[in-house]
Amino acid sequence: MIRKLNLRITLPGLAVFVISFFILLQSLAARNAYEILLSSAALFFWATLFFAANWGARKLKEITAQLKPPFPLTAASKEEWLLSIHAAKIPRFFRLHFYLRGKFYPEGGATSGAFDGTNENFPVCRVRAETSFSRKETESGLEVVFPLGGIFHAKEFCRLKDIFGFFSINCGAEREQTLYVRNAPIVPRQLRIETRSGAEDRRNKNSADEERYYMREYTPGDRLRDINWKSSERIETLITRISPDNQDKVTRIEIYFRNYGPRKPEINELWLLDRAKARLAWFLRNVKEEKQSYVFHVISAGADWELETMDDIEAFLDELAALPFFPPQNENPPEDAAAKSDYFVFSTACDAGLNAFLLSMHPPSSLFITQNRPLNVNAKDGTDLLRMRDFFSGSVYPAFRWRKTKRAASLQSITDYAEIGL
Repeated sequence: MIRKLNLRITLPGLAVFVISFFILLQSLAARNAYEILLSSAALFFWATLFFAANWGARKLKEITAQLKPPFPLTAASKEEWLLSIHAAKIPRFFRLHFYLRGKFYPEGGATSGAFDGTNENFPVCRVRAETSFSRKETESGLEVVFPLGGIFHAKEFCRLKDIFGFFSINCGAEREQTLYVRNAPIVPRQLRIETRSGAEDRRNKNSADEERYYMREYTPGDRLRDINWKSSERIETLITRISPDNQDKVTRIEIYFRNYGPRKPEINELWLLDRAKARLAWFLRNVKEEKQSYVFHVISAGADWELETMDDIEAFLDELAALPFFPPQNENPPEDAAAKSDYFVFSTACDAGLNAFLLSMHPPSSLFITQNRPLNVNAKDGTDLLRMRDFFSGSVYPAFRWRKTKRAASLQSITDYAEIGL
């Protein structure tokens, strides 16, 4: 939708007009030729810029500005956003300004079903970035850096301004888009993976066992569409189809991402959730690169995902960045908890029900928990650091209540890895 022509006189432009007009009236009354000449010249110059601004804006009303953010858009990345325009020639003494405005929701509170646009439980950061084009430029760059992962609801528009700052006119179309900001990479650590659950061992068998070779007994977590109902009725046991094209051992990895936390999180609590997400993303990528046959079943508060390929993982990372805190609730252990011989848990120090969950599950398991850095741990030993100045330097302005947080100047977190067994 093309925005209507909307000329705005800025405060300096209004001040110049009022002062020049007042001087002209006084000089006419006093018959001061020198003041009449100066004030008339100032008003003439002001009027010339006024008509030039209107003429230029009408020629640029069909302007299209294409903003290309980095893909994937990642927090803490200082990659420049590319911006290009295709428009008529910009008038002399004018510049075309591009504005990026919007609301950034750290950890994606805006996607929760409870969000109605006014709920104060979801903190919001304002984003304000700007760049300009001279008469001969068609490309420019924009630098926006998000310290945390989340969702950015962006508005893009252009304004034509004179170099003296007298006038500002809307031109072109206003665009809106929603961008997912992935969590910044985490400090890598050594990891030992020995999965022992949901294995599908596929070896060559003789023709007499061909039906059994293409199928196996159902295990919790298998997709319902893979169940062979006819064979299951015949032998009174659920049978799952197995693709004959894959001769490798496929291992299902059960992952519990416990995004439980406070209803109104502070910046330090959101930072812990951000680092837990980053650790999970690192885990998925590294394990999948280690062995392509791994299949992940990720379970979080309110949703679960089946990740079979690297493309599935990449698509999941966008959804992961938008996953907010869910309030603590009474949990029932999974029905097949006793059958799970190996699983991985990702959580934060905000998870009040973590101990009860681990006690309800059958060990062994592996736990990744993100917490505030203990005082006796060196800041360089696997610690992720967030500074409040990182917001302002990236054109992101944090929620006002965060600026009053005593610990907001510098936040340090560390992710501990532990194996839990009998």
